[in-house]
Amino acid sequence: MRENILNKLLIIFCVLAIVGCKAKKQAIVDRKPVDSAALNIANTRSKLNAIIKNQASFNSFSGKAKAKLSINGNSNDVTLTIRIAKGQKIWVSITAIAGIEVARALITPDSLLVINRLQGVYLRKPFRYIYSYSNKEIDYNSLEAILVGNAMPQLLNEHAKLQTDKLTITLQGNLDDLLYHLIVGLDMRVTQTDLKDEAGDMSLTVTNSQFIQSGSRIVPSQIDIGSTAKRNKIVAGLHYSKVDFDLPLEYPFSIPSRYDPAN
Repeated sequence: MRENILNKLLIIFCVLAIVGCKAKKQAIVDRKPVDSAALNIANTRSKLNAIIKNQASFNSFSGKAKAKLSINGNSNDVTLTIRIAKGQKIWVSITAIAGIEVARALITPDSLLVINRLQGVYLRKPFRYIYSYSNKEIDYNSLEAILVGNAMPQLLNEHAKLQTDKLTITLQGNLDDLLYHLIVGLDMRVTQTDLKDEAGDMSLTVTNSQFIQSGSRIVPSQIDIGSTAKRNKIVAGLHYSKVDFDLPLEYPFSIPSRYDPAN
Protein backbone atom coordinates (compact mmCIF):
# COMPACT_ATOMS: atom_id res chain seq x y z
CA MET A 1 0.00 0.00 0.00
CA ARG A 2 1.61 3.19 -1.13
CA GLU A 3 2.02 6.19 1.18
CA ASN A 4 -0.25 8.55 -0.73
CA ILE A 5 -3.06 5.97 -0.86
CA LEU A 6 -2.81 5.30 2.87
CA ASN A 7 -2.84 8.99 3.75
CA LYS A 8 -5.90 9.56 1.55
CA LEU A 9 -7.58 6.55 3.16
CA LEU A 10 -7.09 8.02 6.61
CA ILE A 11 -8.31 11.45 5.59
CA ILE A 12 -11.41 10.01 3.96
CA PHE A 13 -12.36 8.15 7.12
CA CYS A 14 -11.89 11.32 9.07
CA VAL A 15 -14.22 13.04 6.60
CA LEU A 16 -16.81 10.30 6.46
CA ALA A 17 -16.80 9.98 9.75
CA ILE A 18 -15.89 5.87 10.66
CA VAL A 19 -14.71 0.65 15.80
CA GLY A 20 -12.73 -2.61 19.55
CA CYS A 21 -13.20 -5.72 21.51
CA LYS A 22 -13.45 -9.22 20.15
CA ALA A 23 -16.86 -10.59 21.00
CA LYS A 24 -19.73 -12.75 19.80
CA LYS A 25 -21.28 -11.56 16.57
CA GLN A 26 -24.47 -9.56 17.07
CA ALA A 27 -27.62 -10.72 15.32
CA ILE A 28 -29.47 -8.65 12.76
CA VAL A 29 -32.65 -7.17 14.30
CA ASP A 30 -36.04 -6.33 12.86
CA ARG A 31 -36.72 -2.61 12.88
CA LYS A 32 -40.07 -1.87 14.46
CA PRO A 33 -42.04 1.33 13.72
CA VAL A 34 -42.38 3.83 16.54
CA ASP A 35 -45.77 4.95 17.83
CA SER A 36 -47.80 5.82 14.72
CA ALA A 37 -48.88 9.07 16.36
CA ALA A 38 -45.37 10.43 15.85
CA LEU A 39 -45.65 9.79 12.11
CA ASN A 40 -48.87 11.76 11.76
CA ILE A 41 -47.69 14.94 13.47
CA ALA A 42 -48.34 17.88 11.17
CA ASN A 43 -46.05 20.33 12.98
CA THR A 44 -42.53 20.18 11.54
CA ARG A 45 -40.80 20.98 14.82
CA SER A 46 -42.67 18.22 16.65
CA LYS A 47 -41.87 15.66 13.98
CA LEU A 48 -38.21 16.67 14.04
CA ASN A 49 -38.20 16.25 17.81
CA ALA A 50 -39.63 12.73 17.37
CA ILE A 51 -36.76 11.86 15.01
CA ILE A 52 -34.14 13.39 17.33
CA LYS A 53 -35.56 11.48 20.31
CA ASN A 54 -35.05 8.16 18.51
CA GLN A 55 -31.42 8.71 17.50
CA ALA A 56 -28.80 6.69 19.41
CA SER A 57 -27.52 8.69 22.39
CA PHE A 58 -24.22 7.77 24.08
CA ASN A 59 -21.20 8.94 26.02
CA SER A 60 -18.78 6.49 24.42
CA PHE A 61 -18.92 4.16 21.44
CA SER A 62 -16.71 1.32 20.24
CA GLY A 63 -16.87 -1.34 17.58
CA LYS A 64 -15.04 -3.17 14.84
CA ALA A 65 -15.68 -3.23 11.11
CA LYS A 66 -14.36 -5.03 8.08
CA ALA A 67 -14.01 -2.54 5.27
CA LYS A 68 -13.48 -2.72 1.55
CA LEU A 69 -12.16 0.58 0.22
CA SER A 70 -11.66 1.89 -3.27
CA ILE A 71 -9.89 5.23 -3.63
CA ASN A 72 -9.60 6.47 -7.18
CA GLY A 73 -9.69 2.87 -8.36
CA ASN A 74 -7.17 1.50 -5.81
CA SER A 75 -8.85 -1.12 -3.60
CA ASN A 76 -7.84 -2.35 -0.14
CA ASP A 77 -9.37 -4.65 2.47
CA VAL A 78 -8.76 -3.50 6.06
CA THR A 79 -10.16 -3.79 9.56
CA LEU A 80 -11.18 -0.63 11.38
CA THR A 81 -11.32 -0.23 15.14
CA ILE A 82 -12.97 2.98 16.34
CA ARG A 83 -13.53 4.46 19.76
CA ILE A 84 -15.51 7.65 20.31
CA ALA A 85 -15.71 9.93 23.33
CA LYS A 86 -18.86 11.88 22.56
CA GLY A 87 -18.09 15.45 21.50
CA GLN A 88 -14.39 15.06 22.30
CA LYS A 89 -12.49 12.66 20.07
CA ILE A 90 -12.62 9.84 17.56
CA TRP A 91 -9.79 7.27 17.76
CA VAL A 92 -9.22 5.06 14.71
CA SER A 93 -6.88 2.11 14.24
CA ILE A 94 -6.44 0.56 10.78
CA THR A 95 -5.07 -2.97 10.53
CA ALA A 96 -4.24 -5.00 7.43
CA ILE A 97 -3.22 -8.61 6.85
CA ALA A 98 -2.42 -10.66 9.99
CA GLY A 99 -3.79 -7.92 12.23
CA ILE A 100 -0.78 -5.64 11.78
CA GLU A 101 -1.62 -2.00 12.49
CA VAL A 102 -0.65 0.18 9.54
CA ALA A 103 -2.06 3.48 10.76
CA ARG A 104 -3.73 5.27 13.64
CA ALA A 105 -5.69 8.52 13.74
CA LEU A 106 -7.04 10.85 16.41
CA ILE A 107 -9.73 13.34 15.41
CA THR A 108 -10.98 16.13 17.66
CA PRO A 109 -13.29 19.08 16.94
CA ASP A 110 -10.15 21.18 16.34
CA SER A 111 -7.47 18.86 14.97
CA LEU A 112 -6.48 15.82 12.96
CA LEU A 113 -3.50 13.60 13.84
CA VAL A 114 -2.46 10.61 11.74
CA ILE A 115 0.39 8.12 12.20
CA ASN A 116 1.48 6.15 9.12
CA ARG A 117 3.39 3.19 10.54
CA LEU A 118 4.32 1.80 7.13
CA GLN A 119 6.25 4.90 6.15
CA GLY A 120 7.28 6.13 9.62
CA VAL A 121 5.64 9.54 9.17
CA TYR A 122 2.87 11.52 10.82
CA LEU A 123 0.36 14.18 9.79
CA ARG A 124 -0.76 17.00 12.08
CA LYS A 125 -3.43 19.34 10.72
CA PRO A 126 -6.27 21.57 11.96
CA PHE A 127 -9.73 20.06 11.51
CA ARG A 128 -10.47 22.40 8.62
CA TYR A 129 -7.90 20.43 6.58
CA ILE A 130 -10.65 17.94 5.72
CA TYR A 131 -12.52 20.64 3.82
CA SER A 132 -10.10 19.97 0.99
CA TYR A 133 -12.04 16.70 0.65
CA SER A 134 -15.50 17.79 1.76
CA ASN A 135 -17.99 20.62 2.24
CA LYS A 136 -17.54 22.88 5.27
CA GLU A 137 -20.88 21.63 6.62
CA ILE A 138 -19.22 18.27 7.38
CA ASP A 139 -18.08 19.07 10.90
CA TYR A 140 -16.90 16.91 13.78
CA ASN A 141 -20.45 16.20 14.98
CA SER A 142 -21.33 15.02 11.48
CA LEU A 143 -18.55 12.43 11.68
CA GLU A 144 -19.81 11.04 14.97
CA ALA A 145 -23.36 10.87 13.64
CA ILE A 146 -22.41 8.94 10.51
CA LEU A 147 -20.35 6.43 12.50
CA VAL A 148 -23.32 5.37 14.64
CA GLY A 149 -25.98 5.72 11.94
CA ASN A 150 -27.53 8.89 13.32
CA ALA A 151 -28.84 11.83 11.32
CA MET A 152 -26.33 14.63 10.88
CA PRO A 153 -27.59 17.19 13.47
CA GLN A 154 -27.57 20.19 11.14
CA LEU A 155 -29.96 18.45 8.72
CA LEU A 156 -32.70 18.26 11.35
CA ASN A 157 -33.79 21.88 11.12
CA GLU A 158 -37.15 23.63 10.78
CA HIS A 159 -36.35 24.77 7.25
CA ALA A 160 -36.29 21.17 6.01
CA LYS A 161 -39.15 20.02 3.81
CA LEU A 162 -40.71 16.89 5.33
CA GLN A 163 -42.77 14.24 3.55
CA THR A 164 -44.17 11.05 5.09
CA ASP A 165 -45.35 7.94 3.25
CA LYS A 166 -46.14 4.38 4.37
CA LEU A 167 -42.50 3.39 4.83
CA THR A 168 -40.33 6.48 5.26
CA ILE A 169 -39.98 10.10 6.28
CA THR A 170 -38.03 12.23 3.82
CA LEU A 171 -36.31 15.50 4.70
CA GLN A 172 -34.75 17.74 2.09
CA GLY A 173 -33.42 21.25 1.90
CA ASN A 174 -30.18 23.19 1.67
CA LEU A 175 -27.53 24.63 3.94
CA ASP A 176 -25.80 27.46 2.08
CA ASP A 177 -24.63 25.70 -1.12
CA LEU A 178 -25.13 22.18 0.25
CA LEU A 179 -28.23 20.33 -0.94
CA TYR A 180 -29.35 17.45 1.28
CA HIS A 181 -31.82 14.60 1.11
CA LEU A 182 -32.36 12.46 4.20
CA ILE A 183 -34.45 9.27 4.35
CA VAL A 184 -35.60 8.03 7.76
CA GLY A 185 -37.41 4.73 8.37
CA LEU A 186 -40.59 4.40 10.40
CA ASP A 187 -38.42 3.41 13.39
CA MET A 188 -36.80 6.86 13.04
CA ARG A 189 -33.42 5.37 12.08
CA VAL A 190 -31.58 6.91 9.14
CA THR A 191 -31.42 4.70 6.03
CA GLN A 192 -29.85 7.11 3.55
CA THR A 193 -28.14 10.51 3.49
CA ASP A 194 -27.39 12.35 0.25
CA LEU A 195 -25.33 15.55 0.17
CA LYS A 196 -24.39 17.55 -2.91
CA ASP A 197 -22.36 20.72 -3.25
CA GLU A 198 -22.47 21.64 -6.92
CA ALA A 199 -20.30 24.73 -6.51
CA GLY A 200 -17.60 22.77 -4.69
CA ASP A 201 -17.94 19.70 -6.94
CA MET A 202 -18.60 17.41 -3.96
CA SER A 203 -21.18 14.71 -3.28
CA LEU A 204 -21.65 12.14 -0.53
CA THR A 205 -24.09 9.25 -0.20
CA VAL A 206 -24.31 7.15 2.97
CA THR A 207 -26.64 4.12 3.02
CA ASN A 208 -27.37 2.25 6.27
CA SER A 209 -28.75 -1.32 6.31
CA GLN A 210 -28.83 -4.61 8.25
CA PHE A 211 -29.28 -3.12 11.70
CA ILE A 212 -27.99 -4.69 14.91
CA GLN A 213 -28.81 -3.96 18.56
CA SER A 214 -26.57 -3.09 21.50
CA GLY A 215 -28.60 -2.76 24.69
CA SER A 216 -31.50 -0.47 23.84
CA ARG A 217 -29.72 1.08 20.85
CA ILE A 218 -30.09 0.00 17.24
CA VAL A 219 -27.33 0.84 14.76
CA PRO A 220 -26.53 -0.16 11.18
CA SER A 221 -24.16 -3.09 10.74
CA GLN A 222 -23.69 -2.25 7.07
CA ILE A 223 -22.69 1.25 5.97
CA ASP A 224 -22.03 1.91 2.30
CA ILE A 225 -20.39 5.19 1.39
CA GLY A 226 -19.78 6.86 -1.94
CA SER A 227 -17.95 10.18 -2.09
CA THR A 228 -16.60 12.44 -4.79
CA ALA A 229 -14.61 15.58 -4.11
CA LYS A 230 -13.16 17.25 -7.16
CA ARG A 231 -10.91 14.56 -8.67
CA ASN A 232 -11.08 12.17 -5.70
CA LYS A 233 -13.57 9.30 -5.81
CA ILE A 234 -14.06 6.99 -2.84
CA VAL A 235 -16.28 3.93 -2.41
CA ALA A 236 -16.35 2.19 0.98
CA GLY A 237 -18.32 -0.75 2.30
CA LEU A 238 -18.21 -1.19 6.09
CA HIS A 239 -19.56 -4.16 8.01
CA TYR A 240 -19.73 -3.93 11.79
CA SER A 241 -19.71 -7.25 13.63
CA LYS A 242 -19.85 -5.75 17.12
CA VAL A 243 -20.62 -2.40 18.71
CA ASP A 244 -20.73 -1.28 22.34
CA PHE A 245 -21.86 1.88 24.09
CA ASP A 246 -20.79 3.62 27.28
CA LEU A 247 -17.93 1.28 28.20
CA PRO A 248 -14.72 2.67 29.77
CA LEU A 249 -12.32 3.20 26.86
CA GLU A 250 -8.70 4.17 26.32
CA TYR A 251 -7.46 6.27 23.40
CA PRO A 252 -3.69 5.63 23.23
CA PHE A 253 -1.92 7.93 20.80
CA SER A 254 1.67 9.04 20.69
CA ILE A 255 3.98 9.99 17.84
CA PRO A 256 7.31 8.09 17.95
CA SER A 257 10.28 10.45 18.11
CA ARG A 258 11.84 8.81 15.06
CA TYR A 259 8.84 9.64 12.84
CA ASP A 260 9.06 12.56 10.42
CA PRO A 261 6.23 14.94 9.47
CA ALA A 262 4.51 13.97 6.23
CA ASN A 263 4.61 16.32 3.28
